[in-house]
Amino acid sequence: MTNLAQVEVSTATEPKGTVIWMHGLGADGWDFVPLVRELPLPEDLGLRFVFPHAPMRPVTINNGFVMRAWYDISMQDLARRPDEAGIRASQKEVEALIERERARGMPPDKVVLAGFSQGGAIALQTGLRFKETLAGIVALSTYLPLEESLDAEASVANKRTPILMVHGTQDPIVPMALADASRRKLEARGYAVEWQDYPMPHSVCAEEVESIAQWLTARFTSRTPRA
Repeated sequence: MTNLAQVEVSTATEPKGTVIWMHGLGADGWDFVPLVRELPLPEDLGLRFVFPHAPMRPVTINNGFVMRAWYDISMQDLARRPDEAGIRASQKEVEALIERERARGMPPDKVVLAGFSQGGAIALQTGLRFKETLAGIVALSTYLPLEESLDAEASVANKRTPILMVHGTQDPIVPMALADASRRKLEARGYAVEWQDYPMPHSVCAEEVESIAQWLTARFTSRTPRA
């Protein structure tokens, strides 16, 4: 059972899939709720969106200020000295959310993990290691955490799971170079990464929202089995 409180929005009484969407540092689950209305999804594609709230914790880079965070950040260079314990604890919480969906009749292969910034890092961390096939992973304005342990921990079931990575070319928080390096490391391991970038800072733009909707539509309307 998850310890995370969450906001839930369903676009149909009997949704065809679930999107578990993790927010960024200092935000909360409400941050992306308005996006549900903005996604131009087909009328017959009902989805359940689950927006969990990250735990409250002190964040070192912000002078120890307590805020919602999926893990601590201690350095401006995000890839250095990662909070492995915090990352793995959040991974377990997201895995518990996937299991809750299963208990509600939504199997993992109808679940997409999505996230922005820190939340996107947790989506990648969890999705690449989850033992059963997921519908997809959406990683927005983020990077690949704990890359050095991925080879030993990667799930065979999600080796071919579609990954959408989107980044802003003017992002001052998560450098474009770090995101692009993460993409290349995933591709070198054979993951199917769809990469998009837009002239924006650490944010989400209208074109990106439309692209996410198209990508989600493809995930839940094309159910061709993956070998």
